[in-house]
Parts: sequence; structure tokens; C-alpha cells
Amino acid sequence: MKLAFIIDPIHLLDPCHDTSVALMEAACVLGHEVWITQASQLSVVDSKAWGILERVEITPIELVEGRWVAVSAWYKLGERLSVCLDTMDAVFMRTDPPVDVPYLYATYILDYIDPRKTLVVNSPNGIRAANEKMYALQFTEAIPETIVSADKARIRQFVEVKGAAILKPLGNKAGEGILFLQAGDRNFNSIVELSTLQGRVPVMVQTYLPEAKQGDKRIILLNGEPIGALNRLSTAGEFRNNMAAGGTVAKTEITPRELDICQQLAAKLLVDGLIFVGIDVIGGYLTEVNVTSPTGIREIDRFEGTRLGQQVIKWLDTLNS
Repeated sequence: MKLAFIIDPIHLLDPCHDTSVALMEAACVLGHEVWITQASQLSVVDSKAWGILERVEITPIELVEGRWVAVSAWYKLGERLSVCLDTMDAVFMRTDPPVDVPYLYATYILDYIDPRKTLVVNSPNGIRAANEKMYALQFTEAIPETIVSADKARIRQFVEVKGAAILKPLGNKAGEGILFLQAGDRNFNSIVELSTLQGRVPVMVQTYLPEAKQGDKRIILLNGEPIGALNRLSTAGEFRNNMAAGGTVAKTEITPRELDICQQLAAKLLVDGLIFVGIDVIGGYLTEVNVTSPTGIREIDRFEGTRLGQQVIKWLDTLNS
């Protein structure tokens, strides 16, 4: 297969953590062609999507005494070509959020890939439809009590009833801008005003789940099916469990309740073309559905001895066989 990955600059990626690298490495190991590009290098010419692509070879990382270790020159770039993306077997859209105007424009360009020839993971239309915070709201039996609003009075009323809540900006990633709200906090007005840009931008406010102290579970789904999970734990003095916020990770299992949540999502994910997804679950409640560049498979592989990247690529290969 010939696979293209739309990623952030490759020299900024961490081969021992980033799922994009794990997927590219798996494709290389399995003998497929891997090409990379960035969203800014996409174009539409003659009503077809094109990209300036570079061939890349990834040197696999190794597990040494329980830690992933990479060589210093872990990738090698080859030829650079202008390529019609219809010639690829699959294109992975793996640019990190925020889903801002340039990001949206990139998804519009990807709409011009012929779906009869090339699979886009994840679907550009699905990415546009699935704000990673808002998308979860349709699964009412799975989520904690939640409001989305820019209205300070409404947010205050919700927090006073619940006693404590978590405020999340709708467009950020990796725990950025997430705040803990508590009834009676003298900074409450300032927090909400800053987060909503003086009432102009809505935010998500969810009831605080005390179970967050036991971790925030990331579950990876492939084609609607869970393939692995890890638990993320906050460090001392930090309520956020995100790895990017300094959280640690631990081995975990998928519970029957979490499997039920996956089943609640599966049909909708498939309809929306959301093939590779990471969901976040706290205390048996769905809190987010990550569709842009979900990560975690390096950590799962380390705990479980799996190769989830290869599982993804092999699944893709069955579609082309």
C-alpha cells in the first residue's frame, strides 16, 4: 500500500510517544510506502486533491527495561514530489488541534479525494462534524451532567447546584485551558469571563467526577471496536490527568460499562467515517471523543506487549486486498 500522513512537522514529533509515528513505523515494518506532508502543502488542482509529499522511512523504537528508546536519527526523508492524493491507498489526517480556519480549509481540500480510490482517516466531513467536546453530548446515557454556554449566570447556577464542575474550552487539546470551578470561589467571575471571552464564546461545563482522582481512561477504537486502553493519572498539585499536563500512565482493563459506552458510539462513528478514535472515560462516564489526532498506543503497547499500529495497518490492508 501507499499511505500518506498529514502531520505536524516531523522533527517536532516524539517517536516514543506520538501515535502518528507508531502508525508510520508500523506501515514501514509491514513493507508499505509511507509519505508525509503538512496541511499547508495541500492543494486542489483540476478538482482533485494534491499534496507535496516526502517519502519517509522510520527506524523502529525498542523497549529497553520498560522504556521505549529511539535512535537519534529515527526518520529518513527521501524524494519530494507533488502527488495527486487519489493515488494513495489511504490518507491519515493527523494534524493536532485546534480545529481553526486553516485546519478547516485543509479538510475542505481533502473532500476532493475520490473515496472510491482512497480512504481518508478520519473522514474530513466527520472531523468537521465531531467537535471533540460537543460530539459526546449526543450520547446522553454515557455522559455526565453537562451544559454548554457562554452565559455567566447559567454557568454559576450549574456550579452552585453541583458544588464543583470542570470548565473546558471547546477547541483546545491536551488539557489546555481546562479549569476547576467551585461554588463560592472569589475568582469565579474572572475565570468565566476569561474563558468565554467576556461571554462571546461558549464553553463546556461538566459536573466534577471525584473518580477522576483514580484516573482518566483513554480507550482506542478502530472501526468502532475497542482495541486497547490506558489509564492517565494526575501528578501532585494537578487535577488534570492529561499526559501533556504531566500526567502519568498505568495499565488498565476495559470494564463492562466502558464496553457498553463503546457500543453506544460505534454505529454513529462508522456513519461519520470516524475510523480511528480515542474516547476518554472517567468513573464510567464518557467525557470526550477525540477524532483529530488521538494518541496513546505507544503507552498501551508498552504495558500490553502489543503492536496496535500494526493492527491498524493490517486492518487497512484487508480493505485493499
